Amino acid sequence: MNLFSEQTILTVSRLTVLLKDLLEDNFAQVWVEGELSNLALPASGHAYFTLKDSGATLRCVMFRSCVKALKFKVEEGMALVVRGRLSVYDQRGEYQLIVEYAEPKGLGALQAAFMQLKERLAGEGLFSDTHKQALPSMPQRVGVVTSVTGAVIHDILNVLGRRNAGLNLLIYPVRVQGEGAASEIAAAIEAFNKLQTVDVLIVGRGGGSLEDLWAFNEEVVARAVYGSKIPVISAVGHETDWTICDFVADLRAPTPSAAAELVCAAKEDLINQVENASHRLEQAVVSQIRLLTRQLEGLSRSLHDPSRLLGHQAQRVDDLSERLDRALQHQFVRQREQLARHEQHLVGLHPAVKIGRLRQELLLFSERAERRVTSQLEQLGRIQGEATARLDALSPLQTLARGFSVVERLRDGRIVRNVNELETGQEVQIRLQQGRALCLVEETYNDSGVKATT
Repeated sequence: MNLFSEQTILTVSRLTVLLKDLLEDNFAQVWVEGELSNLALPASGHAYFTLKDSGATLRCVMFRSCVKALKFKVEEGMALVVRGRLSVYDQRGEYQLIVEYAEPKGLGALQAAFMQLKERLAGEGLFSDTHKQALPSMPQRVGVVTSVTGAVIHDILNVLGRRNAGLNLLIYPVRVQGEGAASEIAAAIEAFNKLQTVDVLIVGRGGGSLEDLWAFNEEVVARAVYGSKIPVISAVGHETDWTICDFVADLRAPTPSAAAELVCAAKEDLINQVENASHRLEQAVVSQIRLLTRQLEGLSRSLHDPSRLLGHQAQRVDDLSERLDRALQHQFVRQREQLARHEQHLVGLHPAVKIGRLRQELLLFSERAERRVTSQLEQLGRIQGEATARLDALSPLQTLARGFSVVERLRDGRIVRNVNELETGQEVQIRLQQGRALCLVEETYNDSGVKATT
């Protein structure tokens, strides 16, 4: 019996096509979970990998358009849940799963993408405190990057109007969710930095789901915030919502209203600060005046007798003169010793050259000594002149020159300071600026003009 005459003989290609049609018709939409391995990412942008469990492996391919749509990055060893259709790769005769969607097992795709980007940017130092800028204490212009149709901008305007109506507000309207929103937000931040028209930036939107807030988790926004030379406050969502923008920003506000509170000080607060500063300044001035008064009183009490001061200065002049004489004598001795040593070196050498050189050196040393003596004498003259001027300023003779006189008792030479020290008929001597007068006391009176009893 001829077996080939009773059955159809198929080519490999035909059989492969039949199997491919069978698989694609019956497994057009399947969900599969497994561990990713043998990942390959060629320049074409496609992704080739294997899903495996403890019992089997499955070859998978994900074409470039689907790879670009992923919010996270596939990595070796990741546990995935994928959706796709079964097919057969003709060239190898192997069945494979053409993956159209994938997400990490037990974790949403957006959450996985958030964690991956957060870890990578943190490793690059984008969240470092050393890069964060301090907010200006009293900004004059505030820039806001948000949607003009939401409640955020109204909340910010209400807060600024209540706390500081004089603050200038510049709004850059952008989309805060959906395709292209992240690019608009980043472009707005960069535009403010180019114009340099504001002192601080508020970037934010109201609350929402992770998908709604996703524009603020995009890398392009994180890079723009990190590169901003203007301090940035991130005010995205509610207090419990955290985005990549929050981590990169110089300051994170729990809500947009809180961000507005942070950038402006209330008028009442400013008035109180000015009053407190004025009060502290007044106290400081009064305290300084009191301190200077005490110092002046202390200096007044510490004034010395001018004759004693002049004596000290004269003693210092004598001491300096004596020191100068000793220094000159020492210098002359050294010069003679050097001259003697030079004369000893003349033995065996040309005498005319040595003598000429020694004469020049002696002349130089003499000129230096003369200049030094002259300088010292000039300095001593200045010191003596200053001391004499101070003595003249404090001398009682200056007081006499202004028309005052000094009364002395003739019998003991004591200076009379009180009328009670005089007696009727007593002889006194009056010292004037020029000369003296001998007088006889006939009557004495006190300050009230009443005749004093003697």
